[in-house]
Amino acid sequence: MLHFVICDDNLNILDKLEKMLENIFTKNNFEAKVSFKSDNSDDILDYIKSNPADVFLLDINLKSSKTGLELAEEIRKIKKNSYLIFTTGHLEYAMVAYKYKTFDYIAKPITYDRLEDTIVRLFEDVNGLNKRYLRIDNKNTLIDESEIQYVKRDGMKLVFHTPSRDYDTYSSFNKFQDRLPKTYIRCHKSCIANINQIKDIEPVSGTITFKDGSTCDIGPKYKSEFMEVLKSYGSFE
Repeated sequence: MLHFVICDDNLNILDKLEKMLENIFTKNNFEAKVSFKSDNSDDILDYIKSNPADVFLLDINLKSSKTGLELAEEIRKIKKNSYLIFTTGHLEYAMVAYKYKTFDYIAKPITYDRLEDTIVRLFEDVNGLNKRYLRIDNKNTLIDESEIQYVKRDGMKLVFHTPSRDYDTYSSFNKFQDRLPKTYIRCHKSCIANINQIKDIEPVSGTITFKDGSTCDIGPKYKSEFMEVLKSYGSFE
């Protein structure tokens, strides 16, 4: 879960940014929330001293005790590894803002698409360290690859099954198979299984049970090769 903090001296913009971010989180299935927002820089600093904060959206030209740039300097002392995103209508501040290891700079008025582009790139950057996201369509739908139990063909669609929900897209196995990690193995003409998510296998019935309790079949054509691959990866839970 990433915790976002917003600071802008315009209360209307503050509320608008919060709503836009929440919509982006929901649309892209991002584990994030706006934990705090304020038009006062001192309130921001007081909050982050004892609360989690990972990403800051800061208006540069704050009518507060500190400018956005001065606030960023103080934030860096408390949250050294946080992400900073500056927002302002004053383009002359753009180059100065990058002095504070800025992730991005967004000129006002902020549009939904521009903000979404930044947030998607931010999550790709964060998860690139220890996770991989799979983009399944042109709507920037991203799925954590480690959470996918299996990928199943359903007519003209591919269904990506995770413990929380199913994602579907009009596509083919050929488009995704080479993009998936080596732990994703074809087990049926209509199914690719994530070996890391397998809980049990019943060889006689040819049924795979995954960690979330879901199941899929092993096709006779794929059984021998599938079982050989399993051996090479060792035992599963």
